[in-house]
Amino acid sequence: MSIFLADLLSKLLLSEPLPPIPKIKITGISDNSTRVRPKNIFVAIKGYEFDGHDFIDQAIAQGAAAVIAERKVTADVPIFIVADSRIALAQLSNAWFQYPAQSMKMIGVTASNGKTTTAFMIDSVLSRHYPVTGLIGTVVVKDGRRTVGADLTTPNSRDLYEILARMRDNRCSHVTMEVSSAGQELQRVHGIPYNLVTFNNVTREHIDFHGSFEKYWQHKTKLVRELAPSSTAILNADEPLILELCQQTKADFITYSLKSNPAHIQVEDIDLSTGSGSFRYIIPERVVSQNFTLSPCNSEFRLKVLGLHNIYNATVAITLGKLCNVPDAKIYSALANFGGVERRFQLIYDGDFKVIDDHFANTGNIDITLATLGLMKYNRLHLLIAIRGSRGSVVNRENTETVVKWLPLLPIGELVLTDSEEFVGGHDVVSADERAAVLDILDAAGIKYRHIPRLTDAILAILEAAQADDVILMGGCQGLDHGAHIAIPLLAQRHSLVERLEILKILKDRVAGSS
Repeated sequence: MSIFLADLLSKLLLSEPLPPIPKIKITGISDNSTRVRPKNIFVAIKGYEFDGHDFIDQAIAQGAAAVIAERKVTADVPIFIVADSRIALAQLSNAWFQYPAQSMKMIGVTASNGKTTTAFMIDSVLSRHYPVTGLIGTVVVKDGRRTVGADLTTPNSRDLYEILARMRDNRCSHVTMEVSSAGQELQRVHGIPYNLVTFNNVTREHIDFHGSFEKYWQHKTKLVRELAPSSTAILNADEPLILELCQQTKADFITYSLKSNPAHIQVEDIDLSTGSGSFRYIIPERVVSQNFTLSPCNSEFRLKVLGLHNIYNATVAITLGKLCNVPDAKIYSALANFGGVERRFQLIYDGDFKVIDDHFANTGNIDITLATLGLMKYNRLHLLIAIRGSRGSVVNRENTETVVKWLPLLPIGELVLTDSEEFVGGHDVVSADERAAVLDILDAAGIKYRHIPRLTDAILAILEAAQADDVILMGGCQGLDHGAHIAIPLLAQRHSLVERLEILKILKDRVAGSS
């Protein structure tokens, strides 16, 4: 495929004076100088570690025919100046791939916690009714033909538009995608016309990236605030900050509540005694707006997955299903059979005791996870927590303070901390300061614990501590990605051959810790 340079440049707001535009056909777009091919446009982007402007000469040597930049540089090809190279990359990529999102119903999922599970639930519901659906998220990308592991929650705009083009060509009718605050700030989703957006919860997340909660909130809410009037937002009425967005968007909106707050949708009769949930989804009266109509209903739903947070997620998935005209019976079936997402309060072993695997990323996630464990019935709770590496002392201190807050409320058995030192590398290595931030708080609170540097040794210790009717929670981000691959084979060895094969199925095609 090729497009005349002038036609592509017409999509950008260029600074004057313009250099002469050669009459050449462009063969592609790249923001990575090592991937430039002859007659590509190279877009120079200033990142946090590297500045693309420093690699313009390399891009030209690779064959770049033109360069988009934010400042003037001397080069042997035309340089076109823009105010924001990230926006330019999105605009060029959108045009290059012929505006793929316009051919599908686009669904954006944002939240501080639970984006991945919510997106998977929504796709599970939609795929029960529509032959080909797409999914873009933290764990996988499903383009209508194949499913592969994902590198980023929200891919960069050039890669994102290429993925959307594949989905369009594969005849996806609906695309569900996680939208991170970082993706918003870095303009990765610029130009995508979302039809439906969900916003489920908000906590202090990614403050290390954005610098403050205020900046985080500014970028997080952009997805809702900038929706078109023809779009619809699904908002959690139990979160006051999120509810305020009803007054800050031109889009239609529908609200839901699990706490009897005023909302279009009420969730009642919640039962979490076994961990997995049942609840009633109620629309008390007909909801009519410019973009949709929802009829009154009072339906019971059952979930296979654990946790109060998954009832919030399921409420969103049900509502999305209704707005996308999925029959109620198919919505019910999809949720009743939904097995969860890797490392999102995932039940990975259910034998004489339970083992739950969770990414335990931030204070909000920890609150939800431990609150859910407080609603379940079991004997003792054993916690294995991976200290977060290269995230700073503040994040680790706040996470540990949240754990300490919950410990008196839970029947705690063994508490084990690990650095996962045999698995983490580079960006995820635990520093002495990060370790001290965790252990000092536990010591000051008089909490008994064991610190075991190696993840394998830590898992052996926590498994030895568990007895009948106990629960083990393996909680932690990158450091515990390999946890299931260690724990499950050890647990399988305790069973007969037939049982062993069934237990090991959880590891089949598992993405986390597979590398």
